[in-house]
Amino acid sequence: MFFVVLLGYSVMHAYADGVPGVADVVLSCVLVQDGAAHSGGGEGGGGGFSRSPATLVLRDVPVGPEQSLETLTPFVPPTTPDPDLVIIEATVSSPDIPKSDVLLHADCNGQEVTCELSPFSPDESLKSPDQAFIMVSLSVDGVDFGTSLILRTIKMEQITLRQTRLGLPLSPSGTVESEVVMVVFSHVKSLSGILREEVQLPCGFKQQDTPLAPDVRITWRLQHRGRGRKVLELKTNLEDTEGSPLIHTERRGAWVSPEQVVSEGIASLTLSELKVEDEGTYICTVSIGQFHAQQVMQLNVIKLPEVSLSEDKLVLKSAKTLVCYSSKYYPLDAEFEWFSLGPDDTEPVVFPGKASLSGHRRHGDGTFSVSSQLNVPSTVSPGTKITCTVSHPALDMPRSVSVIVETPEPESYWWILGFLLVTILFFLQVMK
Repeated sequence: MFFVVLLGYSVMHAYADGVPGVADVVLSCVLVQDGAAHSGGGEGGGGGFSRSPATLVLRDVPVGPEQSLETLTPFVPPTTPDPDLVIIEATVSSPDIPKSDVLLHADCNGQEVTCELSPFSPDESLKSPDQAFIMVSLSVDGVDFGTSLILRTIKMEQITLRQTRLGLPLSPSGTVESEVVMVVFSHVKSLSGILREEVQLPCGFKQQDTPLAPDVRITWRLQHRGRGRKVLELKTNLEDTEGSPLIHTERRGAWVSPEQVVSEGIASLTLSELKVEDEGTYICTVSIGQFHAQQVMQLNVIKLPEVSLSEDKLVLKSAKTLVCYSSKYYPLDAEFEWFSLGPDDTEPVVFPGKASLSGHRRHGDGTFSVSSQLNVPSTVSPGTKITCTVSHPALDMPRSVSVIVETPEPESYWWILGFLLVTILFFLQVMK
């Protein structure tokens, strides 16, 4: 659960003028710390990692004029500062959080927000008892939203209390005040790419300082089935305007645009001629100066099945085997169903009898083929429509192919045989 508080009466005037206002989004989070470095309470302390409850207040989140003021629940800080409570305030107006309206409306939409905080030190020289850096990971269940923030706490001129777990100075209201210095985001958690086509994995970043810091490094890694490898690394020095960015790729056809990295903060990875082995979990890591953050997304490779039948025309003089082929598809899962629709039926029904399934065949490109065999008895009425339906994860709707049982043509050789028999009998009678 989280709450929202509107900032002052000025927001109401902004609504009246049709100008978006700002609000505070308050998130229930988990503070993750190195247990060996923290001897306080909390779950899992004393080695490994400790996890304890925390609250994150994102200030100045844009609110559109369509937002109803009645749906905003005010957040009230403790009347008396409590050093045992972990409440972190962060101003996010610059840089802003892309798609922050997802956070604003998540509670009303019944969506769960996952928020995890963890202190870190980007550089030993920056360590200070009065200032620290905090990594924030945000995601919303069921929504393509993922953001990593780096917060820098603000130094207090007068220190009266310190937060127990973090050891940082508290503001008069009992919160640790901070500002966002870097944002790394992606608008997808999982995406699908079609085999042998091009796909783009979105990743972007923003930082507090403008222009960007001189040193930017983009790294893309792939994790799949316990193995990891670097896909691409881009390094650029923005102070050296004549120097070309250095791009090192370990996958042919992998590309990140240096121009978009420098001018727009876009670090999206493009993969051409997608292969089955490209499937897995991709990690986009953005390093700017002493700071780095990342986003994780899953890439699924798909290839739609080619569905066909062994017969274009089905004439039943006796029982016959009808074969349905599902060819060159990926991933492996494919399911068959057989239906029949008689000439007097209004709805198809499951075909009686049990179909058999062949073994899967794997092709050189990693795709699969399989077939289903159905024994069609000769008693099936002409005009009956027999349908094979294939379901596959890559298909929005099952794919179907059909054939209609046709009436057998008269056998001409029986007519010829009868004619010959009559002719022979005629000549026998004449010769008597």
